[in-house]
Amino acid sequence: MALSYRRLYYFRTVAHEGSMTAAAEALHVSQPSISVQIQKLEKALGYRLFDRSGRALTLTAEGRVVLDYADEVFRLMRELEETVRGGLGGRPLRLVVGLSAALPNLVAVQLLEPAFAAEGPVRLILREEATDRLMSELSTQGVDLVLADMPIPQHVSVRAFNHPLGSSPIDVFGPPLLADEALEDFPRSLDGLPFLLPGDGNALRRSIEEWFARNAIQPRIVAEVEDIDLINVLAEEGAGMFAAPAIIGDDLRVRFALERIGRARGISQPFFAITVDRRLKHPLVAAITESARRQLAAAIAVEEPEA
Repeated sequence: MALSYRRLYYFRTVAHEGSMTAAAEALHVSQPSISVQIQKLEKALGYRLFDRSGRALTLTAEGRVVLDYADEVFRLMRELEETVRGGLGGRPLRLVVGLSAALPNLVAVQLLEPAFAAEGPVRLILREEATDRLMSELSTQGVDLVLADMPIPQHVSVRAFNHPLGSSPIDVFGPPLLADEALEDFPRSLDGLPFLLPGDGNALRRSIEEWFARNAIQPRIVAEVEDIDLINVLAEEGAGMFAAPAIIGDDLRVRFALERIGRARGISQPFFAITVDRRLKHPLVAAITESARRQLAAAIAVEEPEA
């Protein structure tokens, strides 16, 4: 019995959705139809692809191998369709990047620099969403790369791989008047001064609060901001100080007229590239990760300037 596109597509959908019921809803077909196609695929391959426990399905070792191939098959088919639609000659290199909502835009711009500097035409598609949502899109080939401030969340059952890029030291920034006041005897000088925090659940937020506790600092928290980039604007207007990755310090000074006050010693912000491939195959993804690692390594190597 030969393999078929439909059976492989049904299998891949069930594997990513986690159940026959969810796959049936996603495909708008009946659950028995999916079950029959999966059984026929298993018979054609000669292996059981799922372990069944009630309604729960988990991939067997053979099923995981088949899923890897299925993902690659449909990725290539999608690429072929886009190539034919766009014309076979001179088509741009396409890359869909998911940006975690917790990733500062200024960091994203730096990490994506190789894509904008690439020779030849490039079509870059950027999507900013919560990390969990991006993991779902990654599993269905909706995005090629996810850039995030954390590795794949443990509760997310997606077959993907973390590619650590490195980490940046964290500095405290503020508008000039507050910076002048806070420079002397930093970080104790922050006690009682206005401070802007990222929203609850942000990984950097937890690190900042732990740093406050270790240094017996109690700034006056004036706002908790879910939109990490809104903090820059609020600080520019004089609302308070905040902590941010040191690698964007120059941008904060130039674009928002903010001053660096000092380093939050002992904390840093990591960054990750997340893909469905253990080995990076897309040339732009490889270029972005290599460049990011160089930038972050250089940021760590730079000695902290005097406050």
